[in-house]
Amino acid sequence: MITKFITDVSTKFNPFSKRAKTCRIFLAQLPPNSRQTMKINTKLLPRGSKEASTLSLKFKDGKEMQLDTEKLSIKDVMEEVDRHSRGLNRQADLLGN
Repeated sequence: MITKFITDVSTKFNPFSKRAKTCRIFLAQLPPNSRQTMKINTKLLPRGSKEASTLSLKFKDGKEMQLDTEKLSIKDVMEEVDRHSRGLNRQADLLGN
């Protein structure tokens, strides 16, 4: 997963719910130095909460993604993130950055 262009990660999930698996795995996939390069906000919901799990991302170009992690698998989330990151990488390469 290309995390070079992500500036902000916000998650909200119930850690005891099976439907929060995508959020937990996404956070585990972030590199160890990610707290230095991006802002990470995690809100843990109480055990009995029926509130939906969400994942919000902001990129260096200003694009914001709101992903419904209860409906998407980790593979789908990583595919969406990589698709936008590859576009930003391509633009950076063309500009010589």
